[in-house]
Amino acid sequence: MEGLFTANNVWMMVCTALVFFMHTGFAFLEIGLTRQKNTINILFKNIFIITVGLLLYYLIGFNLMYPGEFNGYLGSIVPGIGAPENGMTPDYADGGYTWWTDFLFQGMFAATAATIVSGAVAERMKIGAFMIFTVIYVGLVYPIAGSWKWGGGFLDELGFYDFAGSTLVHSVGGWAALIAVWLLGSRIGKFKDGKPQAIPGHSIPLATAGVLILWLGWFGFNGGSVLSADPELTSLTLVTTCLAAAAGGVVAALVSFLKYKNLDLTMFLNGILGGLVGITAGADVMTPESAILIGAIAGALIVFAVSFIDAIKLDDPVGAIAVHLICGIWGTLAVGIFSTNPDHTLLAQFIGVACYAGFCIITSFIIIFTLKKTIGIRVSEKEELEGLDTHEHGMDAYPDFRLNEH
Repeated sequence: MEGLFTANNVWMMVCTALVFFMHTGFAFLEIGLTRQKNTINILFKNIFIITVGLLLYYLIGFNLMYPGEFNGYLGSIVPGIGAPENGMTPDYADGGYTWWTDFLFQGMFAATAATIVSGAVAERMKIGAFMIFTVIYVGLVYPIAGSWKWGGGFLDELGFYDFAGSTLVHSVGGWAALIAVWLLGSRIGKFKDGKPQAIPGHSIPLATAGVLILWLGWFGFNGGSVLSADPELTSLTLVTTCLAAAAGGVVAALVSFLKYKNLDLTMFLNGILGGLVGITAGADVMTPESAILIGAIAGALIVFAVSFIDAIKLDDPVGAIAVHLICGIWGTLAVGIFSTNPDHTLLAQFIGVACYAGFCIITSFIIIFTLKKTIGIRVSEKEELEGLDTHEHGMDAYPDFRLNEH
């Protein structure tokens, strides 16, 4: 028993490290798909999210998300965390991991929701406004939303299922990204005479590395969500995760080629991410065949979602809304269609999606709209044209390799 407990805990710690590494992937993806004059700004936001996110999760988030006995809707704020008497023994969490491993693994997830927003608002949001938003959203909104399912709240009792966070992490970030992009407005030059214009990123190699790092990190994201080193479940989960990612990428590239007559690498990359987000809600309850189908549909959705978001005049530089929100919703509903567990129903999944949509739209709107009316959320035209790095940070990411950018 002691050996199994140790093996389980080591696996969970490895998965925690992999999820942490995903922040490198997010950073590379975001800076790669945006212009070099905003690189420092994006990197600063990513570092801020993981550092402050972990501290907030320690101070209030963990207890708020896993409150134990509570009314199913809202736990109480209990500052700090202290391990229970059995927290370091196999009696805790059925021997899957220790209390401290539990905290750290869940803490890595908490910061991801705000990272999704970071990419969507890139190149035009004031750093101060973003930092305040992150503190409130990661500190309060995410843990409250998480408690409804993972903390044993009302959606858990209803039968809603989200294995590793298609909704609880990705859609929670995606809804906030949607509201933020809407309230911010598009970047200068994105729409000309009502038509979307391409604003190329400055380093597609970095973006590609970012996606591959994220895929690697998903081994921990989904693999760790088994909450033990169970050989059968972890291996199945990693197989379905990888197959969905592969199918998402291939189908996105194919559909993009048929639609636009070119082999678009960025669409290929976002298709991989869409497949990963799509399988995350049910990676442990899918057959490999279902995983391929879920990923393939996610990949097709990406192409149409990106063009639809452009059509309604929303400017999302990295495709975060298409990847995390649209594919997050699809993946969550897919559990009700493809799950091998007969207890999972489409109705329960739909109710879960609707509850999170309402909560996240309302809370993110209140936070961002309040910031807009008080300190402002958008940089000046001059700052945007010259780059946030110079104006917000007084630094240049590539001081010896400056391109003429306007």
